[in-house]
Amino acid sequence: MLVSEILRIKGNALFTTTPDGAVLDAVKVMAHHDIGSLVVMDRGRMAGILTFAEVLKALSERGGALGSLRIEEICQRDPLTATPHLDVMELRRIMLERHARYVPVMDDTTLQGVVSFHDVAKAVYEEQSFENRMLKSYIKNWPEDETSAP
Repeated sequence: MLVSEILRIKGNALFTTTPDGAVLDAVKVMAHHDIGSLVVMDRGRMAGILTFAEVLKALSERGGALGSLRIEEICQRDPLTATPHLDVMELRRIMLERHARYVPVMDDTTLQGVVSFHDVAKAVYEEQSFENRMLKSYIKNWPEDETSAP
């Protein structure tokens, strides 16, 4: 399965923000849409990613207040990215190695979407469940007497 298939299933909603945006506004968008990240776009190009992990760290460092904190002050500047043609199992391996929960999917310089670790886990689970059902069906229909084969 390819990353592009996950994006096709998820739909094409893109949630972005600008580097000079307020972190508090970003948190409101993330909470409203039940998402864990926003891609930071600057003049049409990806400049980073803001995830709930950066927000929690900022809250911890600032005594629970975000104040006038700007996204550019806490976002990941060079996040792990994936291409639409990357195999999901390879993406899973890389995400585990890099401890990445959210990965922007880029086709050259064009943002295609974001794949979360949850999305990857769900895709792998569904693919393995399908293979399991196919194998069980194959075994169930196995010929009982192989000596009658030509």
